[in-house]
Amino acid sequence: MKWLETLFHNNRAWADSKSEHNPSFFETLSETQRPNYLWIGCADSRVPANEIVGLDAGELFVHRNVSNMVQHTDTNCWSVIQYAVEALHIEHIIVCGHYQCGGIISAMGNSSFGLIDHWLMNIREIYAQNRDELESIMNRRDRIDRLCELNVKTQIRNLAHSAIVQKAWSRGQNLALHGWMYNLKNGLLTDLGASCNQLAGVDLIYKYEV
Repeated sequence: MKWLETLFHNNRAWADSKSEHNPSFFETLSETQRPNYLWIGCADSRVPANEIVGLDAGELFVHRNVSNMVQHTDTNCWSVIQYAVEALHIEHIIVCGHYQCGGIISAMGNSSFGLIDHWLMNIREIYAQNRDELESIMNRRDRIDRLCELNVKTQIRNLAHSAIVQKAWSRGQNLALHGWMYNLKNGLLTDLGASCNQLAGVDLIYKYEV
């Protein structure tokens, strides 16, 4: 219980610090939220979204899960995306993976972990689709990191293939998708160059009549 008491103590110190710096901080924050970004990241505790990009409470809308996935069947994730796009009118969706991701490592092996096997199957499919490239990489750590990157790029495509995103583009809403990687060893972000902000790059089979 002492550990939990420490968390409440830390919370009080944080709240006091915010109020001391800006007496109206919490009153203003409680009225509304107007973030410009949706961050879809890994649940890994070493990847704190707000801190990485230096944004305060209310400035970054966040969804996290194992291996920063945007699965077509994940209604939790899509509910967050829909609210962010249609209610908050965010202008940027960032899918941020990180190197040496535990979910990616697990998906590359042959062990069964129970329920999460169904979740990791999506990563295994990405591996199968890119087998030749991945298995040409002799160093295992480098192969893992490359799959981490390919996973992020796949999630960007999943976003672009959705009706939520395409409807936003069709009504002229400013909305851009970005794929980033976070390096645990130095705390730095890298842009994978997978950004997308229009329907032009979407294959016809994935385009909705919106």
